[in-house]
Amino acid sequence: MAASEVDMKFLAQFATNIQMDHPFLAKNLFQILGNLTMLTDKVIRARKLRRLDTTRDTKSVDLYCRIIWYAREGLKLLEEYVLPMVANFSQLKVLSYKLRASYYHLYVLYHNSPKVAMRASNQVHTPPGLKSPRVAKLDKGKGLDRNSPGDDIFRPSSVQPTHPLEGGPVGGPQGITYPPPEFAPNFLVPAADYRPIALQCFQEATTLTEKLLWGSHPLRLSVRVEYVAFLYDCLHERESSRQLAKVTIAEVYNAQEGMDDDMFEDAAGLVGLLGKMVKRGLGSGGSGSTPGAGSSGTRATPPSKSNAAGSRVAVPSPGMDNPI
Repeated sequence: MAASEVDMKFLAQFATNIQMDHPFLAKNLFQILGNLTMLTDKVIRARKLRRLDTTRDTKSVDLYCRIIWYAREGLKLLEEYVLPMVANFSQLKVLSYKLRASYYHLYVLYHNSPKVAMRASNQVHTPPGLKSPRVAKLDKGKGLDRNSPGDDIFRPSSVQPTHPLEGGPVGGPQGITYPPPEFAPNFLVPAADYRPIALQCFQEATTLTEKLLWGSHPLRLSVRVEYVAFLYDCLHERESSRQLAKVTIAEVYNAQEGMDDDMFEDAAGLVGLLGKMVKRGLGSGGSGSTPGAGSSGTRATPPSKSNAAGSRVAVPSPGMDNPI
């Protein structure tokens, strides 16, 4: 994940509202917004490619490189120029910490060592002490046996020089060896296990949302949605992921604060995503009921009706004061 529509909408609103009083901060917020706009499209394309390509040795490498580059640049802007300046902005502070977790989430998905969210390779490995039948083939009279030990006596090695002035790279001293080429994004960001720092960033963002935002706030739900996805895809803690989604939905249905139509739509969409994540990996027969769900399964969105003025008003379910 890069950033949800909710994150980008709030980011644009914050940048617009503070550009008169805090022009430098607003400028960096707009730059991060542009970064996320470019990055989100590439992440969507990469997720589609990954369904068919589970390795990093094909044309998707270029796309992964671009994702890592955008994530690195956005993270640098965020950590150096935004996070030190958002202490007095509660909602912007939550969003900034959430975006930092999102960037590290991309590191884990596309540049982690060891790899995560990848299917096991189907490559066949030869047991020690045995020679692979794909390498040692029978001579069928079509040429000399290149694997014959005696052949090395008459054929000069392609590695060792046969003359004192021969060998070494063109234009370079003799005897210099160069390391094998690395995976391209390693030149952008060092290869490492980014799961611990990503987990720490999600925990910090979650702590801030619990202190500064009410249960049904769209930014709070956005943090939880990506945190749930991170637990499932990157840490493979599927039961913890589903439990967190259930708890978040329960908090939404028990929230007492009101919201306008725009925030209602955002919250309803995120609750729908959480409802799907509750049943993720359980199959059609799984028991993924959530608070307020009937026998038909998880309820994605809270019920609503329109009043005389045409505005949407949430209808409380039995035993619930305010669904959203």
